[in-house]
Amino acid sequence: MRTVWLTLALMACGGSSTPTEVADPGNADKVEEADKAAAIGKEKVEKTPEKEAPTAGGPTKPNDKPHPVEMPPERKERLLNPEAANKTAPDTFKVKFTTTKGDFVMQVHRDWAPLGADRLYNLVDAGFYDGVTFFRAVDGFMVQFGIHGDPQVSKVWKEARIKDDPVLKSNTRGMVSFATAGKDTRTTQMFINYVDRNKFLDNMGFSPVAEITEGMDVVDSLYRGYGEGAPRGKGPHQGKMQSEGNVYLNAEFPGLDHIVKAEIVE
Repeated sequence: MRTVWLTLALMACGGSSTPTEVADPGNADKVEEADKAAAIGKEKVEKTPEKEAPTAGGPTKPNDKPHPVEMPPERKERLLNPEAANKTAPDTFKVKFTTTKGDFVMQVHRDWAPLGADRLYNLVDAGFYDGVTFFRAVDGFMVQFGIHGDPQVSKVWKEARIKDDPVLKSNTRGMVSFATAGKDTRTTQMFINYVDRNKFLDNMGFSPVAEITEGMDVVDSLYRGYGEGAPRGKGPHQGKMQSEGNVYLNAEFPGLDHIVKAEIVE
């Protein structure tokens, strides 16, 4: 049943007090698929094959840079208006993420997940991910990010949901998908898959929108010392992140890495 919890916890918090509370209790098909993957899940949590994720076998050096708690007023004003983030993304584009551990590049394919690609394009264009933390990194599973460090911004975006895209690609190592709190609830949270075994998520509706084309070693090196999120693990509580922002992370989880800047480069 560990895989059931991990998978349901992958869903975006959406304001709920605990990760497991965001699961859709009526979605029996998703839970059944997770049960079928239980054996894989146990192996997935306990061990990451070296050939798949050479550096994803344990914590790396903690970040020593504080998570930013302020942003330029003009950027905040723009981020407080999700309705204006409605541009159509190019057919393909690249996003460069400068992080506290180095850079990585994400290639986005609009034909994989059109709605997800448009949302990602607009988020990056508006500067949403600048200063955002990689708050949940689980060995042999994935690293998750996308809760804004300013509670006011988080509050307006958690209601800015987009409909699901069909799953056309698989959640293998280096693939990037949006997290979800159930059907048609994607907002801003995303995750990068560490291992090929995560393709069991395909049947649960997680549709990849992009792939890491450069710097997967940087993704592997993001700090994982806190492990799973609260209340199940020692990592951050998503509800507190949304209500208290980066002030909470600086006080209790200073080692987490974050995005310094995300920008569209092609």
